Amino acid sequence: MKQLSILAKIENQMERFSPAEKKIAAYILGHAELVPNMTTKELSRNAGASEASVVRFCKSIGIGSFTALKLALVRELTIADMNINDFSIIEKQDAPYDLFNKVTYVNKAAIEATTTTIDKRELEKAAEAIVNAGKILFYGVGGSAASAMDACYKFTKLGYVSAMSLDFHTMLPLAANLKEGDVFVAISTSGRTKDVLEISRFAKKQHATVVAITKLDPSSPLYKEADIKLCLPDVEQDYRIGSMASRMTQLNVIDALYLITFHKVGSRVIEKFHETREEVVRLRR
Repeated sequence: MKQLSILAKIENQMERFSPAEKKIAAYILGHAELVPNMTTKELSRNAGASEASVVRFCKSIGIGSFTALKLALVRELTIADMNINDFSIIEKQDAPYDLFNKVTYVNKAAIEATTTTIDKRELEKAAEAIVNAGKILFYGVGGSAASAMDACYKFTKLGYVSAMSLDFHTMLPLAANLKEGDVFVAISTSGRTKDVLEISRFAKKQHATVVAITKLDPSSPLYKEADIKLCLPDVEQDYRIGSMASRMTQLNVIDALYLITFHKVGSRVIEKFHETREEVVRLRR
């Protein structure tokens, strides 16, 4: 039996809700795309109900928290409705420009949803660890490898000793030479990729700080074991044609870390930036 979507569940249970919960349900059904970026206080104010009613509403529909509700809505709006990343796409007759618009919408919604999963304190801890790092290693496999490569390139531009490899056996000696104060950035959407987990554990043995860029899933090994967690929304099925929205959320977090770091160390690297730029321009001629 197919499980009901969160919006369908809310609609089906409307008659069972208390008057305050009905106000919240009506608001969510009419403004589902806005709710993932709201706080409990904002939803209660817009719906004309108390914050306590929002909490009770979440429990009434079988979801433990408002954060969980927002994540469920994000997944439903970006994946279930658009349905662009599973094999059923071959059954549709979408024009190229229609698919472009759908991909754009899904990627945009996924990135915006990251504001509901990133913990401000964890982001600040990650920024501090990276700014003070002697060496930074990045590692991801599959679709996450592209994000690791992009991160390595960006932080090399900032003057850091930064490295990554697509090969597991090349990563082992790189991780073996980490030490306290260095940072290992593990990138895995599922948080269960074996190669990423093994290198992360090896990096921890060297007393490096492990920063995980992974989906918000407290049951995943990477989430449990990382020193710092930069959490992403769960926006893709495991059975898919490729890493799309998940990769965009990873790159968005990496861009943010890069900008935060540049903001802190920019004054000491700006001269090298200019030198690099001049050399790039010269080589174009």
